[in-house]
Amino acid sequence: MILTAAMIVIVTVGIYLLMSLIYRRVRLPVLMPALTATFTVVVILLYFRIPYNTYMIGGKWINQLLGPAVVSLAYPLYRQRHVLRRNLPAILGGTLTGLLVGMFSGILLAVVLGFPKLYILSLLPKSITTPVAIQISSNLGGESSLTSVFVMIAGFTGAIAGPYILKLFRIKDAVGIGIGLGTASHALGTAKALEYGEESVSMSSVAMTVCAIAGSCAAPLVVWLLYPH
Repeated sequence: MILTAAMIVIVTVGIYLLMSLIYRRVRLPVLMPALTATFTVVVILLYFRIPYNTYMIGGKWINQLLGPAVVSLAYPLYRQRHVLRRNLPAILGGTLTGLLVGMFSGILLAVVLGFPKLYILSLLPKSITTPVAIQISSNLGGESSLTSVFVMIAGFTGAIAGPYILKLFRIKDAVGIGIGLGTASHALGTAKALEYGEESVSMSSVAMTVCAIAGSCAAPLVVWLLYPH
């Protein structure tokens, strides 16, 4: 059991380091390590028919590092607290606007495509970080597994398309970049914001947190408006 866990951790970390090396050489957003490493691991599991539960013997140890990784974001935020105070109205306004646009645009698309109620409820918190989104979805009557997929799609889409959109609209301000990536793509957007500097990643972590808090309050109201009965 211990040997299996160690091998899984070594292989997973090795794949990520390899993809990081490729990304440093070929700087394309679509090659971001979080996406390519995940894809590679999934392909290996499918090819060798390794059950998910078997992989998680070692994967759970990697998963345990998510908590400390999120907490570590407090350090750059503390260093940039003066930026936060100076731009607080813009940060809150931009984040809340982005959250509501993300919610309603997703619902509108789902309604146009004829998605059933279960899918709409599962899609609603897609712009919120996974742990919070799953809890919101479950409380509203959605399916947590579907919500996880929608959150991942939103995260990867924003992290990949975000740099092109920022370039298209000539957005170069670190605060604006951080708010945009954190609001649209939560944790993956924050990871992408690291490439733009400490100020951007700090603002992105704030945006991600505000989205989680505001989304928890706004989601039930949106559902009540959609399904009053």
